[in-house]
Amino acid sequence: MGKTYDCITDELARWFEAQPVFFVATATSDPKTRVNLSPRGLDTFRVLDNRRVAWLDLTGSGVETIAHLRADGRITFMFCAFNGPPRIVRLHGHGRVHEPGDGAYEMLRPRFPDLPGGRAIIDVEISRVASSCGFGVPRMEFLGPREQLVTFAERKASGELAEYRARKNVRSIDGLPGLESPNTIQTGPEDGAA
Repeated sequence: MGKTYDCITDELARWFEAQPVFFVATATSDPKTRVNLSPRGLDTFRVLDNRRVAWLDLTGSGVETIAHLRADGRITFMFCAFNGPPRIVRLHGHGRVHEPGDGAYEMLRPRFPDLPGGRAIIDVEISRVASSCGFGVPRMEFLGPREQLVTFAERKASGELAEYRARKNVRSIDGLPGLESPNTIQTGPEDGAA
C-alpha cells in the first residue's frame, strides 16, 4: 500500500517524468481565498535532484498557482498511474516563482523543451514524498498531448502575448499578485534563456 520515502529515488524520478499529466495543489493561509488544483502536462516537469523539482509554467488564462506560491509557498504535486501497476505519489514542498529575466529562470530554462509561452519556472524544495495505492484510479489509454496551449502561444506575436498576460496573469481570482513582469516574453532557449 502506501509508503513514505526519504527522498525522490532515481526510479521515482524516471516514473514522474514518464507521466503525461500531473496535478498541482496550492492554497494560502487565508480561509477566504480559494484552494487551487490544476492539471499540468506537455513534458514540463523535471526532477532537479532528490529533494528539488521544477516545472515550466506556460501562459494560460489564470495565475492561481503563481499567486498562491508568492503568498504562501506551499505546494503539493500528485502523480497517478493511469496505465501499468496502480500507483499515486504526492510530493509536498515549498515553491518559488522564477520569471523570464530572473537568473534562476535563465539557468533552469535549458532543462525544458522548446515550448512557446513560458511565463515562469516553478522551483520546489520537496519536504515529503509519499505513495498510496491508486487502486481506485481508472486505467486509461494516453492518446497524445493537446496542442491548443502551444498553438495559442505560437499564434500570438510577443506583444499580443504580453498584453494577454497583463490582462489575465497579474492577479489571481481572489485578487492576489500574480506575474510581476507580464510583459517579459521568452518562448524558449533560443530567445536568450540558454
